[in-house]
Amino acid sequence: MPSSATVRHTFDRHTLDGATVRATLLELVVQLGRGLRRRGQAARALTLTLRFAGGTSWEKTRRLTEPSAHDDDLRTLAYQLMDAAGLQRGRLTGIALKGEDLVDADQVAQQVSLDTARDARLVAEAAMDRIGDKFGPDIIGPATTRRSS
Repeated sequence: MPSSATVRHTFDRHTLDGATVRATLLELVVQLGRGLRRRGQAARALTLTLRFAGGTSWEKTRRLTEPSAHDDDLRTLAYQLMDAAGLQRGRLTGIALKGEDLVDADQVAQQVSLDTARDARLVAEAAMDRIGDKFGPDIIGPATTRRSS
């Protein structure tokens, strides 16, 4: 099994728009989480790489509190990484999100949860995975990742 998994997005034009960047990052989180779940793996860490106009880049890695392949866990850490970048006026040309130090999902301890909202999100996530498997990964996902035609 691979020890890492990476998803990337290259912007058509340099972007300064924070909402576009955040929506793109969420889309990458969903792609990474779905890919990990399909392979039966969970990430212990995430690395966010931002590429800027002019060829410079910024990269930071942080560990998850526990290995996960769930969108909520990955999103929370990915947003923390993005916030740590402190983007002001950086013209982004691309984003990469890498799940690292992967483990078999079977090795991740399942704790009893009293968080019914989280349990509901995990059920919805599994349903979205099944819909994506049947109709294609772009058919369903968070509303902020949907682009109008």
